[in-house]
This record gives sequence, C-alpha cells and structure tokens, in this order.
Amino acid sequence: MRGAGSRRSSRREKGRVPGHAHAARPHRVSTAGHAAVRRFPGGTERAALPVVAVVGPTGSGKSELALELAERFNGEAVNADSMQFYRGMDIGTAKLPLEQRRGIPHHLMDFLTVREDTTVAAFQSMARAAIAGIQSRGRLPILVGGSGLYVRAALDVLEFPGTDAAIRARLEAELDAGGLAPLAARLALVDPVSAARVGDGKRVVRALEVHELTGRPFSSFMPERSYVQPTVQIGLNGDRAQLHARLEARVHGMVEAGLQAEVAALLPQGLREGRTARKALGYQQFLRVIDGESTVPAAAAETITATRQFARRQITWFRADPRVHWLDWAQPDLGSAAAALVRRAQGGAQA
Repeated sequence: MRGAGSRRSSRREKGRVPGHAHAARPHRVSTAGHAAVRRFPGGTERAALPVVAVVGPTGSGKSELALELAERFNGEAVNADSMQFYRGMDIGTAKLPLEQRRGIPHHLMDFLTVREDTTVAAFQSMARAAIAGIQSRGRLPILVGGSGLYVRAALDVLEFPGTDAAIRARLEAELDAGGLAPLAARLALVDPVSAARVGDGKRVVRALEVHELTGRPFSSFMPERSYVQPTVQIGLNGDRAQLHARLEARVHGMVEAGLQAEVAALLPQGLREGRTARKALGYQQFLRVIDGESTVPAAAAETITATRQFARRQITWFRADPRVHWLDWAQPDLGSAAAALVRRAQGGAQA
C-alpha cells in the first residue's frame, strides 16, 4: 500500500509539465536488429519508440511497472490518473510518494487544488506538452494511469467539442437537484452509445452539454482508434478474485494510514466546494464520517464496493481497445515481459 506524499513533495512536483531532469548521455549504440538501442550508464536503454502507456484497473500495479520500465529505458512518467491531479489527495488516491519514485520524474501530479477542475481537452494539451518535453531530452515518455478517456486523449487523434458554461451550469444544477437518473435517461435517448459508456454525473453532464451545443452525440467525437504518434499500450490484468482481495486490503491500508485525517485536512482548502475532488473514491465516503452520517467501518466497506465497481468499468474500457497488450500482474517475469513488448515495438512490430 502506498502512503501519503509529504506536502513538500507535492509542492516540488506541482505542475511539472516539462520536468526538470536531464537525460544521461548514451555511451554505446547497438545496431543489431531492426532499430538501434542506446545504452546509458547503469545499463538502462533508450527506446526508439516515442510513447509507452501502462494501463489497467486500479490496484493492478501500474505505478510499479512504469517505474521499472523508466529505469530500463531511461524514461519519465506522465500521470493519467485524474484524481492524482489534486494536491493533498495522496492516501486515498494511492499516489506514489516522492521518496518511492526512485528518482524518476513524474509529470501532471499535484497541479490542481481541491476546489479546481480541469477538462479532458486541457489535459490533452498538458500531456502532449509533457511528452514532447520528455522526448526533447532524449528520454522515453511513459504514460501511466487508469482514467480511460484521459489516456485516449493523450495518445489518440481526438477532436474535442467546445464548452458552454451556461449549459453546463444548468445541467449541473439539475444533477444536484434531481440526481443522476433523470439525466442518464435523457442521455440514453439522444446518445445511447455514450449512455452505455459513462456512469458518473460529470461525464453524463458533459455528454448532454455536447449534444445540446453541437446537435451531435458525444460519441461521434470518438472516432476509430488512431495514435497521434507510434505508441505501445501495456495493460495489466489478472484473477478477478485476487484483484478484489487486493483492493480490499488497499482500502483498509488507506484507513490505517490516515485517510479520514487527510479528508479532514482538505476541508479548509475547499474540498466540499470542489465538484470533482469531493466525489473521489474514499473521500466522499469519509466526508460522511466527518459529518456524523456514517462510521469508519461502513465508509471502508462502501469504498471497497465502489472501488471494485470502478475497477470493473476500467477493465471494460481498456478491453475494448484491441491495441492493448495484456499481461498478468502476477507473472514473475512481468518487468521483462513488458520490456520485451517495448523492444518489439522498437523493432517495427505493430503496437
């Protein structure tokens, strides 16, 4: 279980879009095979492939695998977990503490306050800027996270429709007043494809906003899958019962590590006012504990159930992408198998 990062580490990581690390100089180039592989001090390799993405459900070990690949291929990590954008939301998001990052730069963490929000389009711009910056330093960008639409925004050729603040505010007011069900039913009538894909209020509101603004279903802005540049996606999955057990243990670990205290510390920073942050897994459940509406055991049980449901949706999302290369998180040679996929892609294999 990963504990909370310090406030100091959060400040140091804030807004690291291009990053600050400089690439080591390669001292040998091998031309065997289809593509050159540059070796760096310490035995790391620089892959010719521009982007690697490590995806899959929460609790599957994405962060650890990304670190191993970054060490092997002289890489830097780009976060694609939308809840890890928030400063101070460390324990409940399983954010990797600075001291556990092995010196690997991590970008797009801790750049929002809990009052703030962002859009997928804004993330797309930031992620691509981070990736370009990493590449300019001769290093390998490794996108890591389980927020499916954010991953796709970073990797794929996608068009994002505009926004209308008045329409969105009206729909959000309807959501607050009447709950999700009426809006979800309306979305099913005008955009059944999106209705089947999205299950949370924020995305239902966005899909309805796009339909009202453009007259087109939101799903029409999600064309056939096409990478913006050569990419290999590595997906982690495994035994479902084992995943459930891992998620249960992780939630209990978060509670023991001080999740309730973390939630309480975020209240003066505006957690209740944040439209997205306050609804994050664990945080909304422990807000009710603080308000005297629930107990710690009940909040933990609710968080476990919600996290399992979230993991199931993540698996469904990534399984729909035929380009993902799936590995079992429990296989003993996981790091080597993932590295082999990167090298194979270097050599010109289909990613």
